[in-house]
Amino acid sequence: MLLHTVVAVAFGFQIMLNMTRPVMTLYASSLGASAFEVGLLTSAYAFFPLIVAIRIGRMTDRTGERLAAVAGTAGIAAGMAFPFAFPALWALFVSQGIVGISQILVNIALQNALGRAATPDNRDTYFGLLSSAVALGGVFGPVAGGYLAEHVSYPFVFLVALCCGAVPVALSFRLPGRTAVTRPPQAAKEAGSALRLLSIPLLRKALATSALVLYSRDIFVAYFPLYGSEQGLSASAIGWIITAQGVAMVVVRASIARISGRFGRGAVLFASVTAAGLAFLLVPVSAHGVLSAGLVAALMGAGLGFGQPLSMTTTYNASPKSRTAEVLGLRLATNRMSQMIAPLLFGLVGTTAGLAAVFYASGAFLLGGAVLTREKPGDAPADDERA
Repeated sequence: MLLHTVVAVAFGFQIMLNMTRPVMTLYASSLGASAFEVGLLTSAYAFFPLIVAIRIGRMTDRTGERLAAVAGTAGIAAGMAFPFAFPALWALFVSQGIVGISQILVNIALQNALGRAATPDNRDTYFGLLSSAVALGGVFGPVAGGYLAEHVSYPFVFLVALCCGAVPVALSFRLPGRTAVTRPPQAAKEAGSALRLLSIPLLRKALATSALVLYSRDIFVAYFPLYGSEQGLSASAIGWIITAQGVAMVVVRASIARISGRFGRGAVLFASVTAAGLAFLLVPVSAHGVLSAGLVAALMGAGLGFGQPLSMTTTYNASPKSRTAEVLGLRLATNRMSQMIAPLLFGLVGTTAGLAAVFYASGAFLLGGAVLTREKPGDAPADDERA
């Protein structure tokens, strides 16, 4: 069944990412990287995807999901080889560049395949299951990476992740090939018109919310290991704390269709970003103990857990039927822009004002973003069911 394949591929490649991304900053720090260089490293993950995401979406609309998923999962595995083979800071930058582009390929393929297989009535449920698989990767990955880093070495974590890549690569061959959806003749003439969909207020806000949620997750994963290490936490303890965030994401995403159906997507998105912002503000006062930090991470995970799947549904429903992957690429490009800019900004904040200031500034930014992206009565509905 397509749903099972998509969920399995998502879980497999997220295990690889979540095993290595928290370790990445600790590895970079052990190689002498400053807080700003850690920010540059985190931004490298987003720079190239920002440039190519929409093009990858257009390609996926033409060729189907199988090619993009196979290339993406294989690329992630290849990216893991560099930090293992070359224990140097430049290898981490190369790895993040390759993995960033590859992850875009996989994400667009999986989201588009699932969106086409779903109906408007069950699309929240399908995307919720996909996001739950992503969150489960965030549960097991950081713990495994933390223990491997603490008891073996940082490079060994990347070797294990590379070996884990065989499963999602093999499963990706089961995804659909050339899509059955035929692009209308005018589609080629309107190749640049994906940006015109930003005229839909609810879609703009969904994209902004998605960007806020994703950059927040990256900031936490990048800077909490450094801050926790400053506070005396071990690599395995940091892995458990990040895992608590992933567990909370899994829990809330299991009930996403019911909750969004009852309260509405707009209200749930606003509440989720607000909760995440409050959790960021609490990080500096809770990071002295594993339990307190784990509870705050869980609150953050509960807040962040709703944003991605709901923004996926809104984005897909607003897309022309023949160009859904392209518009999903627009969403991912927006995400990567935030992932590129935010680490640089907060890297400067951490360098000049200390790591605690990163969490205070990010929390304030999220709370402001929640207010700006809140759905208003005059917003046009995005669920026009064109997809």
